[in-house]
Amino acid sequence: MVGYLSDKISGAKGVLVGFLSLIVFFIASFVALPASLWPPLPPTSFQGRDLGNGFRDHGIATPISTHRGIVTTVDGEGRPVVLAWLFDHRGGYALLLVDAETGESEEFPMPFPPGGDCPYASILSTQNRFYTHFNSYFVEFDPVKRAFTFWKQTKPQMAMSMTEDDSGRIWSATYPQSGVVCYDPEQRELRDYGHVYRQNWNQYPRSIATDSKGWVYVGVGSTACQILALDPETGVATPLIAEEKRTHGSPRLYRDLDGKVYGQSVADDRRKDNWYQFFEGKAVPIDVPAHKNPKTYIAGSQALFHREFPDGKLLQTFDLAERRMVVEDRKTGATKTFSFAYTSEGAHVMSVAAAPDGTICGGTAFPMHFFRYDPRKDEWTSRPSYGQWNTVARQGEKFFVGGYTGGFLLEYDPKKPWIPTEKGRQDSNPLFLVESAPTINRPHELLAHPDGKLIVLAGTPDYGFTGGGLLFWDRDKKESILLTDKELLPDQSTFSLVALPGGKLLGGSTTSPGTGGEKKAKEAELYVLDIATKKIEWHKAVLPGVQEYTDLCLGPDGLVYGFADRSIFFVFDPAKRELTHQRSTAAEFGLTAYQQGPRVFVMGPEKEVYILFLKGIARLALKTLAIHMLAESPVPVQYGGDYLDGRIYFASGSHLYSFGLR
Repeated sequence: MVGYLSDKISGAKGVLVGFLSLIVFFIASFVALPASLWPPLPPTSFQGRDLGNGFRDHGIATPISTHRGIVTTVDGEGRPVVLAWLFDHRGGYALLLVDAETGESEEFPMPFPPGGDCPYASILSTQNRFYTHFNSYFVEFDPVKRAFTFWKQTKPQMAMSMTEDDSGRIWSATYPQSGVVCYDPEQRELRDYGHVYRQNWNQYPRSIATDSKGWVYVGVGSTACQILALDPETGVATPLIAEEKRTHGSPRLYRDLDGKVYGQSVADDRRKDNWYQFFEGKAVPIDVPAHKNPKTYIAGSQALFHREFPDGKLLQTFDLAERRMVVEDRKTGATKTFSFAYTSEGAHVMSVAAAPDGTICGGTAFPMHFFRYDPRKDEWTSRPSYGQWNTVARQGEKFFVGGYTGGFLLEYDPKKPWIPTEKGRQDSNPLFLVESAPTINRPHELLAHPDGKLIVLAGTPDYGFTGGGLLFWDRDKKESILLTDKELLPDQSTFSLVALPGGKLLGGSTTSPGTGGEKKAKEAELYVLDIATKKIEWHKAVLPGVQEYTDLCLGPDGLVYGFADRSIFFVFDPAKRELTHQRSTAAEFGLTAYQQGPRVFVMGPEKEVYILFLKGIARLALKTLAIHMLAESPVPVQYGGDYLDGRIYFASGSHLYSFGLR
């Protein structure tokens, strides 16, 4: 308003006094208006912390951590304490110890760099020591000494299961190639057996057990199940499941009080034909055990939550978001609530896009939260979300989400109150629409079609599978159609999509399988699909050897601009179905931004095409195809990305940033 009046004053000589009076009138009238009737604020360029060179830091999207295993025990004075592995965007960065009678907390930074990795398994031993194994480090925490008392580097990478043998030794089985380590707490020695069983896919050894003779059994999934018997003396691992009986899935093992180990080649309560008894390195097929007497351990996956204190009290709640815990005395039924403190650098940002209400919205992982940033008010909202929001996009007045796990699709209306998502609850906001697992489990692309009616979700399949599909959601009919990779490109998944004129889609594939799956395709392809028939009309590996078409963008000239493997820029003519330009950008610009839903290209209000590289923000000259770096960023431009009110928003780590276009 002031700038507007100043321009008028400078352009109207001789009427200064009149305009000064007008200023006073407008200011008085403006202040008198209720806030709800104020005119919209102009695009803001001053919110957040100025980083220089046009960049601003708007803060942490979700300023909390999540746990990767919680146990209850006692410290050196016999006081009940809670131990929790803390995880934020940096990885598993610390062990949190909280006194269960006072809420007083102490934080112990990990004695090695987390490297973005975190615990996937842990165990509290019978000697009251807490163990985990990640980022290729095995580590011991002693609550009695309130200190990390052992750590050592191992072969890659992180434990997927841990157990304790009859001698008190701690065993760990690791992803991605069935590594095994053994730690002797009495001798304080660690033996690294290395990778004992290699496959051409990443293995999830989610089950481990030892028999009374010291033999170790490791259950491996999920592309093709296997159970290994490891001789602890020689280190030789023998596969026990015949090749012809290996199927997709993961084994389940347990140690029985009779000294033997029992389990299924694939965990499935409906099956009775795949049970075995394991002892001294041998497997004997059996019927389902009539009586199970499993030996108990305080161990589990990243979801481990052992609630019972040694004195019988119960940890009802341990909430890192609210920094609150509730302890129940089961003898009296009384509960006590305590507040506790810990540090966090915030959750990992997964997705960023402009929403219909003029805000920036998206999701974070660990914890899984929705966030909303209002740049006009410089205000944040963060709420627990349904799953992990991998991909987000606006269509009309709605905001759509493609998420993991399950390849689900949500519809969010920012004009309506937030009501937590529940399947089958029609007043939820975001509303659960449909899911597509196992065909799509981890979304990588969400296309809001310009027709305003169609939403298309794409991604990789469930754990251990190869080849993902496409989910079509018709907003008018509220119906979905799901295509598998066999109807598209066998053994490949769609990673990028654009809508073409004439009811066509251009898709770019990836050869990457589902998590832990087997890679089968040799190179990625582009394809053209007819939306009406859901049939592929053309496909080709237009860039030989490329493994992924990272992102695609339809330009105002009808050409499609794209990046392959984050480092090859290309131009594709969909009318001629041929490449018209390609070049490597790695030497000059480095790699593009990246995420499970990348959003490398950002379209400006005048159809300008911007590119997000890790090192900064660039603009594409459409006539010459030159790429000009507008500004190098003070932080890595890790995750794209959208335009709103003169700024390009992106994420790095746990923070939301923006760059002002000049």
